[in-house]
Amino acid sequence: MLTIKHCDLTCASPAENLACDEALLDHFEEAGGSGVLRFWESKDRFVVVGYANRVATEVNVEFCRQAGIPVLRRCSGGGTVLQGRGCLNYSLVLRIAESAPLQSIHSTNHFILERHRAALEALLDSTVEMKGHTDLTLRGLKFSGNAQRRKRECLLFHGAFLLDFDLALIERALPMPSKQPEYRVDRAHQDFLVNLRIPPARIKDALRAAWSATEEFNSLPSDRMDRLVRERYALAAWNWKF
Repeated sequence: MLTIKHCDLTCASPAENLACDEALLDHFEEAGGSGVLRFWESKDRFVVVGYANRVATEVNVEFCRQAGIPVLRRCSGGGTVLQGRGCLNYSLVLRIAESAPLQSIHSTNHFILERHRAALEALLDSTVEMKGHTDLTLRGLKFSGNAQRRKRECLLFHGAFLLDFDLALIERALPMPSKQPEYRVDRAHQDFLVNLRIPPARIKDALRAAWSATEEFNSLPSDRMDRLVRERYALAAWNWKF
């Protein structure tokens, strides 16, 4: 069974949290190692668009400007999300060569999300389903969205769990997405999303067990992360590029 290390690390700013994910991917791509499972929870509200998303299409820009909610761009694909208190994030960096199921985007989605689905179903004692390409749902309502970025040797697979988030704020900050999974059937954010209402520690324990992540990771690539903040995540040219 694939075993990886883990860390519980929330950085000081939204830009640093996004840069940390990419820095970890670069670190394992170059230095080797099985991978890492990171958890983080932002105290600040911010919007994150997927790498190819158009900000003007996926974000209620004027509301976010008035509310002081910054807009940032991540290095992976997927849709646009609102981050802040009540949202638990995880980041998985895995070596592609370690497992045949990681050889393609589709098989990676299924391999990782099936492991998470089973762990969450046991934790919640209720049926959890995978829907769309990268969603986890409870009674047809989405509580986790996920995305990935792939390099030659390693991949980054990351996502978020809605635990106790302000769903009404999502309604105001984000319009209906330009692309939606069929099972959404045009439901508004508040009718499509659900909070799990459980402590984040329980999900962390469940995912650490699912990935046999018993050893702590202490080799944070701080210099690379700082450079990525300066050259990418803190810049309007990156965050508003589309």
